[in-house]
Amino acid sequence: MIDYLLVTFCIVSLIQSFYYLLFLTPLLGYKQNNNKNSEPISVVVCAKNEAQNLKTFIPKILKQDYPSGFEIVIINDRSTDTTAEVLSLLAEANSNIKIVNIEDCEHFWGNKKYALTLGIKAATHQQLLFIDADCFPASDNWIQEMASKFSIDKTLVLGYGAYQKEPGSWLNKLIRYETLMTAIQYFSYAKIGIPYMGVGRNLAYMKSEFYKVKGFIKHMHIKSGDDDLFINQVATSQNTTYNINRKSFTISPPKSSYKAWIRQKRRHISTASQYKFHHKFLLALFYLSQLSFFLIALVLLVNNEHLKEVFVLMAIRYSAQLISLGIFSKKLDEKDLILYMPFLELFLIFFQLYIYLKNKTSSPVQWQ
Repeated sequence: MIDYLLVTFCIVSLIQSFYYLLFLTPLLGYKQNNNKNSEPISVVVCAKNEAQNLKTFIPKILKQDYPSGFEIVIINDRSTDTTAEVLSLLAEANSNIKIVNIEDCEHFWGNKKYALTLGIKAATHQQLLFIDADCFPASDNWIQEMASKFSIDKTLVLGYGAYQKEPGSWLNKLIRYETLMTAIQYFSYAKIGIPYMGVGRNLAYMKSEFYKVKGFIKHMHIKSGDDDLFINQVATSQNTTYNINRKSFTISPPKSSYKAWIRQKRRHISTASQYKFHHKFLLALFYLSQLSFFLIALVLLVNNEHLKEVFVLMAIRYSAQLISLGIFSKKLDEKDLILYMPFLELFLIFFQLYIYLKNKTSSPVQWQ
């Protein structure tokens, strides 16, 4: 039995090492942007009860340096706070702001995808750039950076949505580590030609891609997934690219409690079951090999068997992880996480298992 476990441990260690080396591929041959986009663009923001965030963050979008011109389409999705008043004042002061109000009488679909559909239809320009109402660009060149990745062939651009750093907070480190790992995976898969998701707080695509698949109609019945399920449906090796230049990032305030973060992650994870089979297989293989690595290592160490072989395999796997995540975390300005990665990884593995089991027993709360 122990010998069988050792063979299995060898296999999962090599699988893990392969994945971590795969995660370096987005950095291979990556070039900073040197082309300028001459097309105007529509920045799309969907807001529900986001009055304070809109007052704080929309001015940061208005400051963007983009000579080709841009409009900001802000969708007020049935807000009950002072969002409507805030938007009215913003629109009066800025001619490039367009407001789309979703009324209660338009509650037919009753979810964010319906609101986004109306906002996309109202957008003037063919190039669309998405950001959440509680996000802000990391630089005044955010639009230019994301738009510069568009080309005749590349009609879908994946970006990085970072979270603000809060020194001394373990929850903050955990949130940023999970975000980092998710981004590394979707950038890596896009690089090797099998893109599977993006995040709605930093994502760009051509309006033609939206109309080509009739928008969100295929998964309109699923309240979440306006970003990842849509990308999973339309992204291909030919039409998808990404930007990992720091000037292209967006930044969001992180959740301040475990309860709020768990609620958010339950929504996000609930859509993964709708991914294409090969995407689900690759993601599941990575997670299961992670979980197996720790469980089998624990059994072998407790039984005091094959310790030399176990430590060699652990060293190989952790070396691949340190090289990959270390380099990528510096690239994405998350280098303060490097020291904590072994602990964050272990915590996240069992946290994801908890979320998966929780979603099996009850439905997560969705955008209402």
